[in-house]
Amino acid sequence: MPPGITLAADTPTLSAANTGFMLICSALVMIMTPGLAFFYGGMVRVKSTLNMLMMSFISLGIVTILWVLYGFSAAFGTDHGSIIGWDSHYVGLSGIGLTQLWPGYTIPVYVFAVFQLMFAIITPALISGALADRVKFSAWALFITLWVTIVYFPVAHWVWGTGGWAFDLGVIDFAGGTAVHINAGAAALGVILVIGKRVGFKKDPMRPHSLPLVMLGAALLWFGWFGFNAGSWLGNDDGVGALMFVNTQVATAAAMLAWLLYEKIRHGAFTTLGAASGAVAGLVAITPSGGSCSPLGAIAIGAVAGVLCAMAVGLKYKFGYDDSLDVVGVHLVGGVIGSVLIGFFATGGGQSDAKGLFYGGGLTQLWKQLAGVGAVLAYSLVASAILAFLIDRTMGMRVSEDDEVSGIDQVEHAETAYDFSGAGGGTAPRSAAPGPVQEAAAQTKKVDA
Repeated sequence: MPPGITLAADTPTLSAANTGFMLICSALVMIMTPGLAFFYGGMVRVKSTLNMLMMSFISLGIVTILWVLYGFSAAFGTDHGSIIGWDSHYVGLSGIGLTQLWPGYTIPVYVFAVFQLMFAIITPALISGALADRVKFSAWALFITLWVTIVYFPVAHWVWGTGGWAFDLGVIDFAGGTAVHINAGAAALGVILVIGKRVGFKKDPMRPHSLPLVMLGAALLWFGWFGFNAGSWLGNDDGVGALMFVNTQVATAAAMLAWLLYEKIRHGAFTTLGAASGAVAGLVAITPSGGSCSPLGAIAIGAVAGVLCAMAVGLKYKFGYDDSLDVVGVHLVGGVIGSVLIGFFATGGGQSDAKGLFYGGGLTQLWKQLAGVGAVLAYSLVASAILAFLIDRTMGMRVSEDDEVSGIDQVEHAETAYDFSGAGGGTAPRSAAPGPVQEAAAQTKKVDA
C-alpha cells in the first residue's frame, strides 16, 4: 500500500480514470470473500458446508458496519502514538466531502475507504477455515466483532497508516502480507490452540466433499486478487500497479506448479486440491512483495511458497494442532515467506528504492521485514488466543460433541447444503414401451429367479 502522503509538487486533482479503476478493484476484492466461502465450503464435509459459507458471509455484514462506525477512523485516521489512528471526521464517514481526495492521491476518500473495507472484511473470514466443524455461529460473530476492533484495525494502522510504527520503519507490505495474511494466520493458530481439535481428528476421514466447489472458489480468489493487489497502488499513473498485476499472475502460476511437483514427488499424484492450494499460496506470498520485485523474482517467490506451504500443511499432524483447512500452512507461512523474501528480491525499481540482499541492498530491508513479521505475528497470536479464551469461558466457543458429530449445519442453521429428497427416480408411464435398460433389468430378474 503506498504511503498516504503526496510526492508530487503539484496538488493532485480528482482523476475519473483512477476513481473508476479503484471502484472496480473494490468490487473485485469484495467478490473474493464469497470466493473464499466456496473455496472453504468445498473443502469441508457435507454436514458443515453451509456453516463454512456463512462464516465468511457474516463478515460482510459485521465488518462493514464497524468500518463505517469507527474502523476506518481507527485504521487510517490521524496517528496517535504510532499505534492507532483516530479522526472524528471519519467516524460514521459523516465528515467527508464527495470530492474530497485521499491525501496525495487522485481518488476520493470514499473510494479509498470502501477499497480498504474489503480488505477488512476478508481478513477475519480467512481465519474461519481453521475452525471448521466446531464453532458456535454466535460465538464466531462475536469473535469477528472483537477481533477486527482489537487486532485488525490497529495492525492496519501500523502497516499502512501515516505515522504507524511499521510504516515509519519502512516495512514493505504492498497489499497485505503482514496486515492480512500473517495477521489472519497467526489469529487462526491462536484460536485453535484454545478451542482444541475436531472430534475424530487424525482418526476419521475428513476429505473435501466437493472439489469442483474448491476449484470454483480458487478461480474467484485468483480473479479477485488482481484487484486486491494491483489496486493497492491506488492508481495507474506510473506503472507500479501494472508490475503488481503481472507479478500476481506469475507468482501464482509458479506456486501452483511447484506445489503440484512437490505433491507428485511426495505423494505420487497431481491433485486438484493441490492445484487450488498452490495457487492460493502463490497469491498470498506475492501480496506483500509484488510491487518491489521483478517478474523473475516473482517466479522465485512463488516457487518457494508453493513448496514450503505444501510442506507446512502437514505440520498439524506432527505437532497436533487441528488447522482444519490449512490457514496456518498457507496464509501464515505464505505471508511470512512473501514478506521476508522482500529483503532478498527487492530491486529498488518498483514501489520504492529499497533494495534487497540480492540487489546490493545488504541486510537493511531484511531486518525491517523481520521486525514487521515478528511483531504482527506475536500480537495477533496472543490477542486472538485471549479473545477466544474469554469467549469460550463466557458463552462457550464450541458446539457440543454430539452436535459436532451430527452436523453443525443442521444445529446452527436449521438447513442442509444439499436436499436429496427429490433425487429418487420415478416410474415410467404404463403405456411406455420398455427400453434397453428395462429389458436388461427384466432379464436379470429372470436369471435371479
